[in-house]
Amino acid sequence: MKFPIGVMVESFRTDFGTALKLARQVGAQGIQMYASRGERTPDTLNDSARRELLDRVKSEGLVFSALCGDFGKGFGVREQNAELIEKSKRVMDMAKELETDVVTTHIGVVPTDPNHDRYKIMQEACRELAEYADSLGGHFAIETGPETASTLKGFLDGLGSRGVAVNFDPANFVMVTGDDPVRGVRTLADYIVHTHAKDGRKLLDLPPEVIYGVVEPVDIEDVIAEGAAFEELPLGKGSVDFPGWLKALEEIGYKGFLTIEREVGADPTADITLAADTLRALMK
Repeated sequence: MKFPIGVMVESFRTDFGTALKLARQVGAQGIQMYASRGERTPDTLNDSARRELLDRVKSEGLVFSALCGDFGKGFGVREQNAELIEKSKRVMDMAKELETDVVTTHIGVVPTDPNHDRYKIMQEACRELAEYADSLGGHFAIETGPETASTLKGFLDGLGSRGVAVNFDPANFVMVTGDDPVRGVRTLADYIVHTHAKDGRKLLDLPPEVIYGVVEPVDIEDVIAEGAAFEELPLGKGSVDFPGWLKALEEIGYKGFLTIEREVGADPTADITLAADTLRALMK
């Protein structure tokens, strides 16, 4: 069992250059970065700046595992979607220039009922994004968590494309829905193109719509009830069965990155180092 390890550079909570060096020091082969906010977005990087960025990453012996194109709003409000879709397309364009095929995002909470208005609105948006991703030979990857694996699979099956795919975060499953990440890998096997290696535990049994504050208009990043409903923990300290998860990924033939994400904690570098060491030990 051998998967390349990546790191979300923002997880180091330092400047970009230092984060690249730290990623190399923890033994990562790849990085993921946000392209929807900060200094490195499609609006702020021209063609020359993108080439310089790619050269800078390669000079550290790294590649891009993915970009994060999460604008924090999801696709559940039709009036917002035209602008969000165009912004997402520009992130996909930039991803290809940075030599990665994957852009990850949260799309909101997929309702369990396919006849729900929000379900239909989200599918309309994702169908357009899938078509665009297919035209580039890339993937717009939905991060798991706000719904069960079976609900997400039904949603994706309805698109008839792998252009919209899955960024599999096992911690989000255990923290929000309580779904089993090992079983989830097998359920979503046809769609997984990237993963986040993260751990945590559920604290309160609340509906995902409550946790993610699904109101209209919704700004997920402002209203998510982290710290009340769930707790993110250093890898290996939470409820994720990492040996079982890695075995399931191997069984389905997954070949992509395990990209470490650490969004909280007083010493992110120590936690990321622990995560990388733990994953390498499990892969032996």
